[in-house]
Amino acid sequence: MDGDDDLDEVVVDSTVRHRIEVEAADVGGRLDAVIAARIAELSRAAVQRLIEDGHVRVGGVVAVKAGAKLRRRDVIEVDVPPPGVLEVVAEDIPLTVLFEDAELIVIDKPAGLVVHPAAGHTRGTLVNALLFHCKDLSGIGGVLRPGIVHRLDKDTSGVMVATKSDRAHAALTAAFAAKSRGEGGGIDRAYLAIAAPPPAGTGGTLRTLYGRHPVHRKKFSSKVASGKGAVTHWEKIEALHGAALIRLRLETGRTHQIRVHAADHGWPLLGDPVYGVRQRDERVAAAADALGRQALHAALLAFDHPVTGARLSFEAPIPADLQAALAALR
Repeated sequence: MDGDDDLDEVVVDSTVRHRIEVEAADVGGRLDAVIAARIAELSRAAVQRLIEDGHVRVGGVVAVKAGAKLRRRDVIEVDVPPPGVLEVVAEDIPLTVLFEDAELIVIDKPAGLVVHPAAGHTRGTLVNALLFHCKDLSGIGGVLRPGIVHRLDKDTSGVMVATKSDRAHAALTAAFAAKSRGEGGGIDRAYLAIAAPPPAGTGGTLRTLYGRHPVHRKKFSSKVASGKGAVTHWEKIEALHGAALIRLRLETGRTHQIRVHAADHGWPLLGDPVYGVRQRDERVAAAADALGRQALHAALLAFDHPVTGARLSFEAPIPADLQAALAALR
């Protein structure tokens, strides 16, 4: 979901278990290097500590050497134990609340706000803000991600939902997981983006395989020989100077899906620091520099209430920085 967690991980008793299938590009590579490349939040040093502590298995056998060479069809399992000594503190960070009841809270996340803490970055996140706003949130969903059932990239703005009870957390986690796989589940999400250069045509559907980039292992690609399916529906809303305003609806929810699909089809998002391109048109380049982030906004989120079953739908207005980019290109 754009930015949502890839579902090659599960949570078992607060331990996050990652499952990695060795691909052709990984064969002959070091165990620690391949794991660090495939799990973005783990440094190579952190992976080596996990190996030393017996938390990594290859083919079901506990790994003992960080430099072990990998073979085709090896399956790696990495258990990341909960950071029991890490305390995530509540912080009085302003939130724009779109809806709240005893079970959940829906917010309009600003660009620049990280969703949940990670090692070395435990302050100033959405979770810190939620812990301050929702006094009973602690413990729902784990130490570092209380209440979190999906996420947006740091520099993507827009609608997010977090849960305030265990029953809501279980129900919405299952719904988002089903959506990520392209199944039913009641989740509907739409995004607005500025693509530069603009796509040809007025709309369509991007239906591809999806997986790790064969060379840049911390990036994703839709140009892979094998992988999961990814489907994005798009519609051109407005023609701009050297760009276009696009509305996108996700049928599946792969990590960075919108950004990758747009870039791989020749119309990367304006200002995208990972998948974007250098803009040669001075006016477009100036708009990208002023924006300072990928031009992506989660405009709509709809789902069934996890307890009452009522259909809920929320929209977040286009934020000021994207409004300025649009104005500069009209």
